[in-house]
Amino acid sequence: MATLFRQSRLWVLDFTYDGRSRRWFKALPEGADARAVLQAQLEDLYGAHGRMIQVRPATADEDAQYVRGTLPHNILCPTGRHPP
Repeated sequence: MATLFRQSRLWVLDFTYDGRSRRWFKALPEGADARAVLQAQLEDLYGAHGRMIQVRPATADEDAQYVRGTLPHNILCPTGRHPP
């Protein structure tokens, strides 16, 4: 049987944008250098305005909430995902 179910890992990126706390959940391919990939994305999007605080693998609970689409979103960020 092929093991194609899970070929990625969910990562949590805590960062600041102009001093305000923000959090991203990003799924990256298994084995990817999450810190380097997410740092590059942060710099591309925000330049000097964004500062990385922490990158960590998501917990099992966060992973389940991400898959279900029930993660809490940042009410201060208008681009946050709305509940289905």
